[in-house]
Amino acid sequence: MNGIMAASSNRIMLGPLVAAIDQGTSSTRFLVFNAKTAELLSHHQVEIKQSFPKEGWVEEDPKEILQSVYECMDRTCEKLTKLNIDISNIKAIGVTNQRETTIVWDKETGEPLYNAIVWLDLRTQSTVERLINKTPGRNKNHLKHKTGLPISTYFSAVKLRWLMDNVEKIHEAVLSHKAMFGTVDSWLIWCLTGGKKGGVHCTDVTNASRTMLFNIHTMDWDPELCTYFDIPMEILPKVRSSSEIYGLMKSGPLTGVPISGCLGDQSAALVGQMCFKDGQAKNTYGTGCFLLKNVGTKPVMSDHGLLTTVAYKLGRDKPAYYALEGSVAIGGAVVRWLKDNLGIIQTSSELEKLAADVGTSYGCYFVPAFSGLYAPYWEPSARGIICGLTQFTNRSHLAFAALEAVCFQTREILDAMNLDSGIHLAQLQVDGGMTSNRLLMQLQADILCIPVVKPSMPETTALGAAMAAGAAEGVSVWSLNPEDLTEVTSEKFEPQINPEEETSIFSSVPLGFYILGSMFMLIGAKYIAGQK
Repeated sequence: MNGIMAASSNRIMLGPLVAAIDQGTSSTRFLVFNAKTAELLSHHQVEIKQSFPKEGWVEEDPKEILQSVYECMDRTCEKLTKLNIDISNIKAIGVTNQRETTIVWDKETGEPLYNAIVWLDLRTQSTVERLINKTPGRNKNHLKHKTGLPISTYFSAVKLRWLMDNVEKIHEAVLSHKAMFGTVDSWLIWCLTGGKKGGVHCTDVTNASRTMLFNIHTMDWDPELCTYFDIPMEILPKVRSSSEIYGLMKSGPLTGVPISGCLGDQSAALVGQMCFKDGQAKNTYGTGCFLLKNVGTKPVMSDHGLLTTVAYKLGRDKPAYYALEGSVAIGGAVVRWLKDNLGIIQTSSELEKLAADVGTSYGCYFVPAFSGLYAPYWEPSARGIICGLTQFTNRSHLAFAALEAVCFQTREILDAMNLDSGIHLAQLQVDGGMTSNRLLMQLQADILCIPVVKPSMPETTALGAAMAAGAAEGVSVWSLNPEDLTEVTSEKFEPQINPEEETSIFSSVPLGFYILGSMFMLIGAKYIAGQK
């Protein structure tokens, strides 16, 4: 009993705490960390409904997203109070979010004017084709020198262009100067800091760099890019660093607490994994897979289909750091598809057991190009393929093939990254929901032929947002000096193959088949496009 009392009194003396809102594609979470030890003290999670009004369309309700944030915040504060932890010790809140997802709202009523168009959405394919057609030589990389990005359905500017062209309410709101545009971070910060009653309309450099309207060299909105997409600059949020006080919470149990950190989810994971040195990299296995490599304070342009993006800028007067990024649209989403569309599993955790039962795909290969192919191909017309089926194939083989698909996609990106940088990665740091699947982690190590290192605290995305918030000027409860950072405990998955196998992995049947499958999809996509 005395031990319990002692633990309880220790908890009260925790010192400063920092919270993080982690608004992802499939769920919202609110997490609270000890600023001195980086220990996760409590959290709450709420799933987000996705709607698919037409083939290739993916939408979410901005009001549901906001409500889920309030609910997670309230529930987490209740849990902390039950643990005898004083919520007045929460000194700052960081925001991290699904990137590119596009929202337009009325600044007078505070109401969204349409559902959020999610980053995965493909409705803008014809908009993209029209934009590419007006470039010299029909070049999808026409804007890459300024943005680091190809013209693609993935990024916010084309989604915003579609909304202005196709939604009358948005067209009218833009003309009457009532419209506000933002990615999810902007929408949340505006609402949480007062909304129509003085809410702060801002974004950070990492989210801005995913819109195609932001110049990654000048670090601001670019008038020429806005003219190219015919988007008025007045509807855009103010661009700020990733670590500074943006405004104060205006309602709920944390009223008056500063919101002082903001990072797109993949940048937040890079910070949470403490990849602060040039050459360090991490891969996040969420709805998609995102491999980011810190390239320092000068942007590096890819010759192999990768994106150049802003990694972070941790303070108004601090330098911006850049990253090379390989983006895969379908990672964990393939698990959701097997569960919701095919019904071969009831819960996500079943997938590992099902795949482990057979230990092989038995010649079955899966290219899950549900939203086209992202890096390194950038072909939105591509569609998924399952091949190599025989009478012997069953759902366990398909489950294994789905896990292999995630690993093969990561391998393709890592190879492109090694070619771009000329330096081969010695190990891969990983995080995200799918990393709880130990079979997947071992498969990934075997397919990459390098160790895969997984932190024992998996919430690195939220941790990165909390670190940025806690380190902000005017808050300063979290030190980002390398000597002050807590050493993260981790688990390492070593490749279980011998050196002879390692040298020939690229020409292995599965990887060869996988790449052939991807190329088959590309050829098919081009043929279909030619028939239109």
